[in-house]
This record gives sequence, C-alpha cells and structure tokens, in this order.
Amino acid sequence: MKRLFYITIAICAVLIPSSCSKDFLNLESPDKLYVGEYYTTESRIFEALVAAYDPLQWFDYGWGQYTHLGLVSDVMADDVYVGGSDANDCIYLHRMSNYEALPTSVVSDLWTAFYSGINRSNIVLQYMDNVQNIPEKSKALYLAEAKVLRSFYYTWLWKLWGNIPYYEANLTYPYIKDQNTADEVYQGIVTTLEDAISTGGLPMKVPSGQEGRVSLAMAYMLYAEVVMYKNDESRFNKALQYMELIIKSEQYDLMDDFSKIWEEDGEWSQESIFEINYFSRNGTRSWNNPLSSGGSVYPKLIGLYNLSGSPEYDGGWGFEPVKASTYELYEAKDERRDGGILNFATYSAQTGAKYEPRYQDQGYFLRKYMARKNGNANHSADGDLNYNNNFRVYRYAETLLNAAELLARGASGLGSPQTYLEKVRKRANLDNISPSVENIIKERRLEFIGEGKRYWDLVRSGYAPNYLKPDGLYRTNTWTVAKKYLPIPQSEIDAAAGTLTQNNY
Repeated sequence: MKRLFYITIAICAVLIPSSCSKDFLNLESPDKLYVGEYYTTESRIFEALVAAYDPLQWFDYGWGQYTHLGLVSDVMADDVYVGGSDANDCIYLHRMSNYEALPTSVVSDLWTAFYSGINRSNIVLQYMDNVQNIPEKSKALYLAEAKVLRSFYYTWLWKLWGNIPYYEANLTYPYIKDQNTADEVYQGIVTTLEDAISTGGLPMKVPSGQEGRVSLAMAYMLYAEVVMYKNDESRFNKALQYMELIIKSEQYDLMDDFSKIWEEDGEWSQESIFEINYFSRNGTRSWNNPLSSGGSVYPKLIGLYNLSGSPEYDGGWGFEPVKASTYELYEAKDERRDGGILNFATYSAQTGAKYEPRYQDQGYFLRKYMARKNGNANHSADGDLNYNNNFRVYRYAETLLNAAELLARGASGLGSPQTYLEKVRKRANLDNISPSVENIIKERRLEFIGEGKRYWDLVRSGYAPNYLKPDGLYRTNTWTVAKKYLPIPQSEIDAAAGTLTQNNY
C-alpha cells in the first residue's frame, strides 16, 4: 500500500490526529471559515493547508471536461494524437490540437481548478497571523507550502492563458480583478517562489509517509520551470544553483530500470521529486462527485478500447494514442522506447491480446499511464474514476537535463552539461552525444514523452513553428506566436464585466 499525503480534508485526521475536530464539522456559522475567526489554532490552519492541496486531484476531471495536465499539454505538441471515437469526442482537445480553440471550446475547467487552488492557498497566507501558539517552524513550513502551491497554480494559468488576473489576497464582492500582463504574472510567481525558498522551512525531501507535500526540491524545480519558460537569463544562474543543490543533496537519483518508474512500486521512488497522488482503496470519486478524494480517470481515458486477453492492462476509451513517428524516434536499444510506449503489434504477438482501434490510432500507446490490472482495486465509488496511478510532475531526470541545458545556455555552475546529459543517456542504454541546447531539447523529448513537457519546450526554445505544423493527416494548421496563449473561457469574459480582454488567438 502506498504511503502518501492524502490531499483531502476528509482524512486529514490520519496525518495529524488533532487536525480534524467536531468544531470543523459543526461550525456556528459557515462564513466564519472565510473571515478568519475560525483559523485561530494550528490544527485549523492545517485544515486550510490540506484544502489547498485538494485541487491537484481535480486536473484530470472535474466539471465535465477531461483536462489531465499531461494530456492537455501533449495534444498541442507533436508526439500524440487526441484520439477518442472521432474528431467531435472531447472537441475542445481536438480544437487545441489544431490550434483553433474557441472561447466557448477550450479547457475552461482548468481555469476553475487553478483559481480554486489559488483561493485556498491564499486563505492559509491571509489568516496565519490569527493563529495562536503555533511553533515558528510549523508556521514557516505551512506558509512556504501555500506560497509554492499558489505559484504552481498560477504557473499553469500563466502558461496556458498568459494575461490573467493575479492577486495575492482573495477578492471580495463583486470578486472582479483587473487583468495582469503575462510579464506581471511571471514576476508575481518568481518572486513568491524566491521568498518561499529563502524564508520557508521546506525540507529538501519530505519525510516518509508525507509524500505529496511540497518539498524544497519541488520548489526548486518549479522555479527552474518558470525561469526557463520565460527565458529569464538574469535568473539562469539561480535556477542552475537550485538544480545543483538537488544533485549535491544526494537525496534523489535515477531509477535503474526506466520501465519500473510507471508501476505502483515506482511511485515516490528515489527519482520522484513531486507527484500528484491518487489512490484506489476507498476512493470515493464518482461521476456525481468527481471532486471527492480517490483515484484518477486518466488511465481509463487513454486505455485501449475493448481490450481483451491482456494479462497486465485494463481497457479504456482510446484517447491519446502515440504517433508511430514518435516510436520511431528512438534507437532500438533505447530502454525508454518500450519502457514508456506500448507497441501493440509486438505485445499482441507475445500475449494474444486484442483491442478495437479508435480514431487516430496507429498501434502505439502511452504505457506510462495505461490502466493496470487491479489498478482501481477496493474503490468505494465509480471504478473508472479511481485508478491509483500517480502523475509524475517532476523527476530527477529533469533536474539533470535542466542543469545541462542551463549550463549549455551560459549559466555558471559547478558541474558540466556533458556529465549531466550522460547520466540520463546512460540509464537509457545510449552512447554519449554533444551537450548542445538542441541535443538536450531532443533528449527531453525522448525522456518525457507523455509527461506534458514537449509543447512547452518547443515554445520556450523557439522551435515550435518548425515542429508544430500540418502533418498531412489530422493537423491542418501551423502554430504561430499568436497561438501561445489560449482564448480565455467565454464564461470568464462574461463574468468579468469588461475587466478581461480576450487573447488574440
């Protein structure tokens, strides 16, 4: 059974015996939760912190859209298709894949989930001063966690939509905030992270049993992500320093077997820096209550349609098939090829398994997150929504490749880009290559297929127009700089009473 930090109010008593109480279940007035009168003890502010983690589980499905972060990112890149039954199945994803999203057909559920996380993180930050008799160490830790979580939510809003409302104290009626520029949002994110890193009590790695909480290494990785995406050369040295601090800590390392990373036993391995936790045992997510705690629908979403005869995998709905050209990128000896991608022709010959192809299918699938047999065992609600596959957000392999790229782009550090790149390639059973920026970007593609990295790498590196163009099959449009930011959901434009300007998409 996996040991992790369950991100739900309902079971916070498992973590700290005194953190859930009768008072929390029987408030004198519900609105006291938001005016600060409730948050006067450490156990209660911890409840608010746990609540700030909760929206992490909503990214795969929340209000009717399938919006897993890896899926949403990768359908805009060049390694996978959207799939499903046809081009109208989850049409918002198909539109994004062809760079023709509409304000009325875009991943609007993510906007809601991210701002929910921001709101909950701000509650911790706003009401901490009301808490009595909290040890300074706990206070610093909770504040740092809330700042990093808020920065994580803002980072995704910033990458997807750019020009968004940014605020560090929750809004009051009528809950409208002027729009900020993407540059202003970036400054808010990066300075908040610098503050959390320098003043917080975050451990480099969280203690066993608390996996899922923010660590210093996770904050370092988020910092590097935003700085590198922004191409903020003034902070490259700092980002590299953070990567090398992770490396020098010796608290993380590569897994010897790449294929094992994706199994349940590979969750929170020595390579894991941050994962979004999902669990099947007593998982209560259901179609009527998808925001409840439990598992993920993503493995079911990308599973093979009408699969039979497989000793390892459950079937699914046929989304996110991998392109044949992606599989062919790998050298035959590269362990990441078959460790991360299922070649069904080979698999069928070995096992006798069969399935029914769906739209855009080319016979290759994302093995990393496919639903495993018994992956939703002992769930308490809808099985399709309660698979226990954690989503790997940051792995140590990315730390090494970040460090290599930052050095190759001129940052000053203690290591060498060749050494860092070689470690990743050696694990994959590959020979050394020159550590040029172009080669490192290519290596990231091979390492992180299906993990939501490729699209953002192409955009920040300037390579997007060269790769994101018509494919002669399904994609008919070419990515341009005007496509960097998605159209803001029309519902948000309408609710903002004229304070939001639509992105020029």
